[in-house]
Amino acid sequence: MPNLTISADEETLQRARMEAAKRNVSVSRLVGEILKEKFGEDDACERAMHDFFSRGPYLDPPQRDDGRRWPTRDELHERSRR
Repeated sequence: MPNLTISADEETLQRARMEAAKRNVSVSRLVGEILKEKFGEDDACERAMHDFFSRGPYLDPPQRDDGRRWPTRDELHERSRR
């Protein structure tokens, strides 16, 4: 597995060392797990957005529970012409 060198301030590195020790893993493994988790969340978000936007319109054709249709935008904003 390839290695990666990172740069961070001492406080961040100390926190990473403490968290790695709590999990009983190396700092390298901890950073790898964090990155994998982050990219997994991004992939899940991407899939959810694709699923949502691939669906058709919510109310097409617009209908109500009683069978009547909802007015169109043009009908709602129609002004009387004099």
